Amino acid sequence: MKKEDSFNFEEFEKEALEKLKQGKPLSGSDGIFTPLIKRLLESSLEGELDSHLELDENPNRRNGKTGKSLKTSLGTVDIYTPRDRNSSFEPQIVKKRQRVLNEEIDRKIISMYGLGLSYRDIRKHLHEMYGLETSEATITSVTDRVIEDVRVWQQRPLESVYPIVWLDAIHFKVKQENKIVSKAVYCVIGVNREGYKDILGMYLGRSEGASFWLGVLSDLRSRGIEDIFIACIDNLKGFAEAIESSFPDTDVQLCVVHQVRNTMRFVPYKNSRAVIKDMKEIYKAPNKEASKQALDKFCTRWESQYPHTTKSWQTNWERLTNFYKYPPEIRKLIYTTNVIENFHGRLRKVTKTKRLFSSDMALMKLLYLVQRQFVQDNWQTPMFAWRTIQSQLNIIFDERFRR
Repeated sequence: MKKEDSFNFEEFEKEALEKLKQGKPLSGSDGIFTPLIKRLLESSLEGELDSHLELDENPNRRNGKTGKSLKTSLGTVDIYTPRDRNSSFEPQIVKKRQRVLNEEIDRKIISMYGLGLSYRDIRKHLHEMYGLETSEATITSVTDRVIEDVRVWQQRPLESVYPIVWLDAIHFKVKQENKIVSKAVYCVIGVNREGYKDILGMYLGRSEGASFWLGVLSDLRSRGIEDIFIACIDNLKGFAEAIESSFPDTDVQLCVVHQVRNTMRFVPYKNSRAVIKDMKEIYKAPNKEASKQALDKFCTRWESQYPHTTKSWQTNWERLTNFYKYPPEIRKLIYTTNVIENFHGRLRKVTKTKRLFSSDMALMKLLYLVQRQFVQDNWQTPMFAWRTIQSQLNIIFDERFRR
């Protein structure tokens, strides 16, 4: 390396202090540290080429330099990469065709995408913070790297036993064949025998239906699940039967909150308080016998006015009251689908600014990133009071728990 190409740190230090006094930024295209990064990279590349030429058994020599713009977390840096006559030089610190110094910027892009930021917002943020100019195609290319992670995650093996599983769907708008369609994402959350919750899968379908859930359950079996003790679901027609056909020994618990919501759809405001009070007598009863008495009283009072409502309670009552089989600690976990509703709340929060997804994979990329962060932030320890619940499950399910 020529003497005039050497880097004088004392001069850089003086220049940097002067720029600091002038209020110049540390990062960005005109940042104080940008010249330092440039010279360090170019010096390293020169050193790599020197070593390559010394070890090359074939006649070889330098052959000028090639300029390119390199995106770094401190901004865009224009550097010159040395070349050799034989084109056999393969630099390592900045590889051929590499336009990003390291994966830090890619991680930032994926992180921002996972927070629900639009491509426009991501581009604006990168420009303001790092002086980087990026295109939507570049951002798409970076986020598409998640696709393989999504596929691996969707196919990963599961444990053989999950004492409690919650299943529900959430809907999104997706562009398909120049049309906007509503698609259901079927979410499955399970808690294992050690008390750790996990999202077992997210499945994309055209609409919520029992037939699709049957396919979801078949996939869970193929990935290793042999037994589920309690499945908590809403009262979609045929859903319970689909679970019982795939896992015959599973207790199906219908969500009480969903039942209450569906009831109130048919009750006018003037009677709403009275109906809610009578419904509470059903699911707040101390035991199943008292619950049945409250149900009979509810039907006697309201059947003439709301026959559809009372019939729904009578039809679903057995599965609505399965939770009475279990101690209070387990009842709190299973009589609603609150666990999965909380997760859906996070999905809605992140996706609320995205009224429409361009494709199925665009939707699944985002949901995968959200669930990954959600699990990391919230489910790294066992569920509250799990030792007590674990002991109860061990006694109730005996050999099934220890299989």
